Amino acid sequence: MLAALTGAGLSAAAGLNAYIPFLVVALVARFTGVIDLPHQYAWIESWWAIGIAGALLLSEVVLDKIAVVDHVNDAVGTFVRPATGGLIFAATTAAEDFEQGSTFMADNPWVGVLLGIVTAGIVHTGKAVTRPAVNVGTGGLGTPVVSAAEDGAAVTLSLVAVFLPVLVIFLLLLLLWGLWVLWRRASGRRRRTDELMADAGY
Repeated sequence: MLAALTGAGLSAAAGLNAYIPFLVVALVARFTGVIDLPHQYAWIESWWAIGIAGALLLSEVVLDKIAVVDHVNDAVGTFVRPATGGLIFAATTAAEDFEQGSTFMADNPWVGVLLGIVTAGIVHTGKAVTRPAVNVGTGGLGTPVVSAAEDGAAVTLSLVAVFLPVLVIFLLLLLLWGLWVLWRRASGRRRRTDELMADAGY
């Protein structure tokens, strides 16, 4: 159960930012004994994987804070984020099985991959649908603020998923509620702007 919560939390974080949960897993596995990745996933904690993920994270952090450019970034993320979610879910649940002497997830990695893809895909869809409303509703000024909040949520969710997985369900509900509130507020602003422009004859 805890392994599934860890995988779900990390996959949800990947839906916001693919590289943050990947790096959390890689660094925790490399420098601590909290995660012991089985051999088929050992490459995740290699220096080359950490280096590439770090470089991609830097570009993601910058691009996602620029209005309009963030739409292109989200389009690319449609493939990258669910794929990362699937990988991380499979790797962490397989690691838990490995530590307990079980081989189910190691022998059936598609289960974790599928669950991770679905979880990350749902969160990514919420992010991708919400962001245009935020951009239009705030004239692009809210883009870096919302992006920074998403990055912070991804870091928090990743760390909680690894170290306090029992809290993952609460954080997932909070995340979904936050995306809903953002979308509602941004949509309301956009409607008011459209009405004012219509009244002014534009």
